[in-house]
Amino acid sequence: MSTTSTTSIGELPKSRTEPDGSAVVRVLSYNIRSMRDDEDALARVIRACAPDLVLVQEAPRFFRWRKHAARLAAKSELVYLGGGATAAGPMLLCSLRATVERTEDVLLPLTPGLHRRGLATAVVRLGGARVGLVSCHLSLDAAERHHQAGLVLDRVAALGTPYTIVAGDLNEGPEGRSFGRLTEELQDGWATRPWGAEHTFDPTAPRRRIDAILATPGIEFLACGVPTDLDPHDLRTATDHLPVLAVVRIPAS
Repeated sequence: MSTTSTTSIGELPKSRTEPDGSAVVRVLSYNIRSMRDDEDALARVIRACAPDLVLVQEAPRFFRWRKHAARLAAKSELVYLGGGATAAGPMLLCSLRATVERTEDVLLPLTPGLHRRGLATAVVRLGGARVGLVSCHLSLDAAERHHQAGLVLDRVAALGTPYTIVAGDLNEGPEGRSFGRLTEELQDGWATRPWGAEHTFDPTAPRRRIDAILATPGIEFLACGVPTDLDPHDLRTATDHLPVLAVVRIPAS
């Protein structure tokens, strides 16, 4: 697991609103495998990252899924924002720092024989900054995945926000066509301001970077990567992916 810095989470820039209204924001992307693993370890990992925004993939989608989502939010000291079963897995959590303008869950076209995919989206304000959010989990099928990457970009444009953060499980690395299609228009946080470790899958022997935090131009990445100073046991038992944490500065708008 390649590491570019020994900086701990505690040494990252703190969440704050600048005098000009711009917002320094902590963003976490995390595939939580339907909370089938150690739920308390999962919540500890999220709390340790102290995020303002969490873009989740593989949230619970079946029986009493809303109760599971609410429980995770409470254990993580956050609130449920949107998504879950209604977005086919992607979900959004946020801190009380965020003022919610609107949310929308989007189901993507279903390819027969393949898993249904969707997007959890929202528009929020933090300080004087207004930002769109898109949590996604792209297909395992290469052709469908490439098409879905285009749909993600369409949704970014449709949000109508000056700045947008996209995060999720892209199911391929940065050398892939779909990842590349996204980064033609969006900044790749790790490539822009690498911090911590690069690879996100799987926790026991990570060798692939298939999870990413991306952003539209104008958002400044201050750091982005996999935290390396969390409890290794919690990271292994929480889920089958490692979290990606970014600190960004979003201009006032």
